[in-house]
Amino acid sequence: MHRKQVKDQRQIIDLELQQARYEAGLAERRYAACDPDNRLIAAQLEKNWEIALRRVHDLETRQSTKEDTTTIAVDPGAFADLAANLSAAWNAPDVTMRARQQLLRTLVADIIVDVDDAVRDVVLTIHWRGGQHSELRVHKPQSGEHGSATAEDALEVIRSMAGRWSDEHIAATLNRMGFPTGQGKTWTAHRVRSVRYVRGIDAYRSADKNGEWLTQAEVAKALGVSSYMVRRLVSTGVLPAVQVDPRAPYQIRAIDLTSEPVRTAIARKGRPLRDVEADTLPMFPYT
Repeated sequence: MHRKQVKDQRQIIDLELQQARYEAGLAERRYAACDPDNRLIAAQLEKNWEIALRRVHDLETRQSTKEDTTTIAVDPGAFADLAANLSAAWNAPDVTMRARQQLLRTLVADIIVDVDDAVRDVVLTIHWRGGQHSELRVHKPQSGEHGSATAEDALEVIRSMAGRWSDEHIAATLNRMGFPTGQGKTWTAHRVRSVRYVRGIDAYRSADKNGEWLTQAEVAKALGVSSYMVRRLVSTGVLPAVQVDPRAPYQIRAIDLTSEPVRTAIARKGRPLRDVEADTLPMFPYT
């Protein structure tokens, strides 16, 4: 920009000097064509010729001075704050996206794009107006990959629960855990099913379920107790249970339902589920 401004000023001076030389030659021809006996007209034409010659001399002096100044190196301090000013202009609260686009078009000369197939990166070589170059690498998405992908934590929960839980249970668990979809929405059974289809995750099928793992409702039905009783058995450690996450549903092995502690706890309905030591006398006998 600085060099272009200097070049434009030099071109203006050259045009002015060319015009001044033409006017000086025209004034000389008019003076030569004037009748010498007409002294009044001759004196005026001579004065105009002198003014034109003086203007030519001044412009030639300006031209030589301008050529001398262009050979002097530009002070780097004059452009020291450009980077800070650019950042301030880009992040200004009132600047619009169109203004940012115009700013980039002004600063960028061209961009060369290449693909690095070894690491699946798109390599952008940016040529700036000042002659500098910079390289930017952008990951090349695979077929079907996009920026609104499901978070890896949510995918891990889906993989862990897909073989044992239905899509409705998985959606409820993801919502309780606070995981949104790739578009920032809440989970539904249909959205869980779509993610499983894209990611190739096998679905839960109750007809093919081997019965190794049971839900809390299935355990309550098998034992003939309420869901509250199952939660009490799990919370007291009588019935082992696992969770993908502290907010996920319990997963209980079917084989654990036949254990002695569980059968003992179920047999004494209405009694506390805590164990009573042999040397402890109860305050109220069970009747």
